[in-house]
Amino acid sequence: MIETVETTTELHEKLQYFFGFSKFKGEQEAIIRNILNRNDTFVIMPTGGGKSLCYQLPALMSEGVAIIVSPLIALMKNQVDAIRNYGAEDGIAHFMNSSLNKSEIANVKNDITRGITKLLYVAPESLTKDENVEFLREINISFFAIDEAHCISEWGHDFRPEYRRLRSIIEAIGTVPIMALTATATPKVQIDIMKNLNMNEATLYKSSFNRANLMYEVRPKKNVVKEIIRFIKQHQGKSGIIYCLSRKKVEEIAETLQVNGIKALPYHAGLDASTRASHQDKFLMEEADVIVATIAFGMGIDKPDVRYVIHHEIPKSLEGYYQETGRAGRDGGEGICLAFYSYDDILKLEKFLKNKHVAEQEIGQQLLAETVGYCETSICRRKFLLHYFGEEYDEAGCNNMCDNCSNPKRKFDGQEEICMVIDTVLAVKEKFKDKHIVQILTGVINSMVKSYKHDTLELFGKGDEHSVLHWNSVIRQAVVQGFLEKEVENYGTLRVTKKGYEYLENPYSIMITEDHDYTDTDEDDDIVTAGAGGAGAGDDVLFGILKDLTKKIAKKHNMPPYVIFQEQSLVDMTIQYPITMDELKQIAGVGSGKAEKYGKEFVPVIANYVKENEIERPMNMIVKSVVNKSTQKVHIIQNVDRKIPLEDIADAKGLTMAVLVEEMESIVYSGTKLDISYYINNTIDEEIQEEIIDYFKSAETDSIAEAVKELEDAEIGETEVRLMRLKFISEYGN
Repeated sequence: MIETVETTTELHEKLQYFFGFSKFKGEQEAIIRNILNRNDTFVIMPTGGGKSLCYQLPALMSEGVAIIVSPLIALMKNQVDAIRNYGAEDGIAHFMNSSLNKSEIANVKNDITRGITKLLYVAPESLTKDENVEFLREINISFFAIDEAHCISEWGHDFRPEYRRLRSIIEAIGTVPIMALTATATPKVQIDIMKNLNMNEATLYKSSFNRANLMYEVRPKKNVVKEIIRFIKQHQGKSGIIYCLSRKKVEEIAETLQVNGIKALPYHAGLDASTRASHQDKFLMEEADVIVATIAFGMGIDKPDVRYVIHHEIPKSLEGYYQETGRAGRDGGEGICLAFYSYDDILKLEKFLKNKHVAEQEIGQQLLAETVGYCETSICRRKFLLHYFGEEYDEAGCNNMCDNCSNPKRKFDGQEEICMVIDTVLAVKEKFKDKHIVQILTGVINSMVKSYKHDTLELFGKGDEHSVLHWNSVIRQAVVQGFLEKEVENYGTLRVTKKGYEYLENPYSIMITEDHDYTDTDEDDDIVTAGAGGAGAGDDVLFGILKDLTKKIAKKHNMPPYVIFQEQSLVDMTIQYPITMDELKQIAGVGSGKAEKYGKEFVPVIANYVKENEIERPMNMIVKSVVNKSTQKVHIIQNVDRKIPLEDIADAKGLTMAVLVEEMESIVYSGTKLDISYYINNTIDEEIQEEIIDYFKSAETDSIAEAVKELEDAEIGETEVRLMRLKFISEYGN
């Protein structure tokens, strides 16, 4: 069929009329024509490519109402609000989901029946209700659009079982064209979607997955909170999203950013709907610069100028990573995608798979393995990512827009190793995953290797002079080069391609880069204390000066040095070099009380040392801790002031006595006074109290083990000694 000029003109006029655009982007026009001609249409288009317009414009131009299936209520509301801005009546677009009451649903149905509504957004769950199916049978439907269609596939990053029922429900309603849309679909997921929706005759429109304006970087997870704060302050006033895996981590990071002067808000499913909506609106209206979120945030958020997306933990799939990073730079401007990687996070994600069915575990493990490969690879990250989505890419086009291209690692000729890998894959009949191939090459004997007699293979142990990291590099790059491929249906077993056989016949030199080694990462974040986790023991010379100063002050006040400042606080001072009272207050174990009491003697000494030795201070690395991290410490202080028994304070917060004492130690060592005499006087004999106080006055260390050993004749337990140490430091030091 030859399109007429009038048809083209009309389409552009409608585009201008409804959306104010003078021209289409990419394949939008062809997609819209296809659905208007009532053909099934499959759209794979990256975030920011303009997927929504592909169904919105034909819906506005067609007779009847288009049913848009969408997985998120927040996404529906945003889309409906946007469409209503283009139409004369609010009723032009509606959503129907569990958030509506009966009268609101009746109003929606009335607008549809009257022919006012052109787009109806529904959750897949809503389509399963008999009354909704009956209603939709009675109205004129222009087409169905299945947004976020990857939810259909178990191999997708956001699988939803209810999506797999859509085809039967649509057929029960009536025969109408279907449009499936997604931003992330590997070849396997594409096949799943088309098969499940019975769209095998659909026209496929697949845009390139390359987002040329995005900069990809992966860093080892060390001092991650400080790194994040430093990064945000380098991009002051710009909008960004930080993704975390848990709600708890979202809250912690958001609080820490706030106390460090960053306009940040949390967003996760545990917040009530009004709070989530408020935080989202503040981000959109630029009243907040940063949203710290779980993956509950971002789908359908139409904010084109997000300048960076940070992953505090790496996601469980590359689809998830790609979609979340795709929220940066949607306007074509700067978009930085920074991920912090530690294999410990992968192990945590693997634990979540334990309770799932075996097939789900296998799928989850393979998706995680691809994510690990992306993080640890040293080849162009863009090339690796696009290869995963079935797109070949010449890394020369990256233009140093990933850390591996801008800062390449050492290369070696991998010809011999690639041949060894291909030979090994063939020797095991193409039935095993990369991990098993590496075990054979490095000579690892385990139950699986022995049961298949692979320890008798000629190649067994032939590559033991190289590390596991080395062989992982070779296999990953052999896959990306097209010599090997992973059999998705068989959960990632390696198979030799035609190109691989040809290479084995006529090998040639191929330069391979050694992968990143991220084994040296932090076990956890340094949120609790300001400036914690710095460079080892810090400045030994300054430490000696501060140690002498502590002894001098202690002698003047006739008390042990540890009462002034603990050694860890002195170490932190030698890392952070605080030269103002405000900076000193952020040092681990100092707090306002001790800073006010002793700071005037420490700050000038440190400032003078910094000046004389021309030391470049890590000023932007001083991270303020969240005040008490929670309300727990405030609760303890208030109840001690009210002389509530310690057992009752512990019970009220669900704490053991040992944990309560630890919390009180944290409070007291930061310089806050806690008077627990009322409790001690009722539980510890007065003479024993005096004996313990005398001990701590003369002790060179505040070690509890030393104290219990020294005071064994008093027959007093560790908890009582800790309580007396609290009383001593609180009274004499604070």
